[in-house]
Amino acid sequence: MSDSQQAGTVRIFDTTLRDGEQAPGCSMNLQEKIEVAKRLEKLGVDVMEAGFPASSPGDLASVKAIAGIVKDCTVAGLCRSLEKDIDNGREALAQAASPRIHIFLATSPIHMEFKLRMTPEQVLEQAVSSVRYAKKFCADVEFSAEDAFRSDPGFVCRVFGAVIEAGALTVNFPDTVGYAMPDEFAARIRYIREHTPHIEKAFLSVHCHNDLGLAVANSMAAVGAGANQVECTVNGIGERAGNASLEEVVMGIRVRKDYFGVDTRIDSTKIYGTSRLVSQVTGVKVQPNKAIVGDNAFAHEAGIHQHGVLAKRETYEIMTPESIGIPRTRMILGKHSGRHAFEDRLKDLGLQVDKDTLELVFAQFKDLADKKKVVSDRDIEALVMGVSAAAPETWKLDHWAVNTGSALGASGTVRLLHRDGRSEKLVSMGDGPIDSIFKAINRIIGKDPELELYELGAITGGSASQGESMVKIAWEGRHWNGRGVSTDVVESSIKAYLSAVNAMEWELSAGKANGHV
Repeated sequence: MSDSQQAGTVRIFDTTLRDGEQAPGCSMNLQEKIEVAKRLEKLGVDVMEAGFPASSPGDLASVKAIAGIVKDCTVAGLCRSLEKDIDNGREALAQAASPRIHIFLATSPIHMEFKLRMTPEQVLEQAVSSVRYAKKFCADVEFSAEDAFRSDPGFVCRVFGAVIEAGALTVNFPDTVGYAMPDEFAARIRYIREHTPHIEKAFLSVHCHNDLGLAVANSMAAVGAGANQVECTVNGIGERAGNASLEEVVMGIRVRKDYFGVDTRIDSTKIYGTSRLVSQVTGVKVQPNKAIVGDNAFAHEAGIHQHGVLAKRETYEIMTPESIGIPRTRMILGKHSGRHAFEDRLKDLGLQVDKDTLELVFAQFKDLADKKKVVSDRDIEALVMGVSAAAPETWKLDHWAVNTGSALGASGTVRLLHRDGRSEKLVSMGDGPIDSIFKAINRIIGKDPELELYELGAITGGSASQGESMVKIAWEGRHWNGRGVSTDVVESSIKAYLSAVNAMEWELSAGKANGHV
């Protein structure tokens, strides 16, 4: 590690695809993970943690797929300090241009006694042996001391010194349960820097959780105290209350470069688009008052604020919307817009699609433009996401109709086309039009997945807005998300449900093909 790297740049380690995806309701299918991985690579993250290969065959397959695609940043796989986990990580990362094996082992008294049932000396020995084993296959090894903040500082320093000597190039100090306060977390980072043997040979990383709402504050305090890698997720998604938010950490460092004296290599103009993508594929909406990427982050309603911003933006804005990639529409797109204008808008929005996808999305844009006078940037994002991140279609919507009223109940008719060429049509009764259609679909596919979540919203304002539906279904302990957009809310709901069903069917069929049920 060069002095300039240590002094001038903080590395961004993104774990959206691992820690973020572990959060309840945030699961993604393989195509969605690949789309997010491509966007993170363009964003400029230094390290992308693609998953936990030993946790499931699906995770191993997704890490392997991402490792084979991503070329401009390091791809990491998380492993317990077990040889079988490391072997899985080695297999998953075999095609990575820049692989990293990320090993973790708890060091806090409560974890060692009640979870690991190991003594401190046993933990130290296992940490060292696992790093040595991983170094046989991978030059870049990171070691994380799980629950480090609640661990004895001296013991953490011993472990860190020993794993660095064994070959770890990064040591990670997590606040696994989000317990720390910023001042004491900064003090702990300074202690680790001052008392860990060979610390100058490794990057010192932090990984903060948000249980008390302090993940970003603790991460920033750690940067001020000398940490040179921050582990975070887009939109702050993650276990329990989430992780440190990538966009807040990056813009905090950049806006206050005068204070921190460091920067990251993140292309901040791609932050907003990445945030939107992660929100869309997980179905987890960004709260309006969310810092940096929330809808209200650059909104000014108070008269005195509006006057100041109109006079000079810096009166109430410490960064510009353009700096994080919020698009400023230069021309209106409608039914008379041509392919060239449409392609230009895709580039402005940071959306890259192949030729076949472009043809499909442009055709859908034209259909939408016939129904709406103006097609917004968010409409376009929704169209692209609906095509590029969708699982292969086992079932495709061909026709639907509903009959409903306050005294009649509801009936729904749906006709689906199977990829083998056959069609199925069914009528079902339900508590409402959506329920009746969903029941008809279940009867056609021969499964009755649990509907865990159903949300309906508008992409933009106005009566002509597209409805955006989000569903989450569960079947035999596994979970899938789906989303659909249409100017008709019933149709958007059907598309969302079919999107989740297709993700389920595709994953289950892929599992059977690989010998997994």
